[in-house]
Amino acid sequence: MSGYVLVHEAGDAFTIKQLRRRAYRLMELLGLRRVRLYDARASCFTFLANNGVPDHILARWAGHTNVKTTKRWYVKPDVEDLRGAATTWDGVHGAAAEEKA
Repeated sequence: MSGYVLVHEAGDAFTIKQLRRRAYRLMELLGLRRVRLYDARASCFTFLANNGVPDHILARWAGHTNVKTTKRWYVKPDVEDLRGAATTWDGVHGAAAEEKA
């Protein structure tokens, strides 16, 4: 057993280029929109984080020794996470507009 997740029949790890080509071919066969593997990875970690998976589990799954690395590079805010900030900004903007009227 090689310890790698994706390997050739002989147990050798795929190169990044081989992995990318296979992933893009699979996306095409399934009729999925083509996305970079890095973006797909970030989307997966963001989904898991937004659904309660603890940070230390995300970091371990990503192969990182530092939780901050995972959070900084892979966990992106969701649209719903940003809605509260937008509502707050609207309150400031709306208050300024009312003062002018």
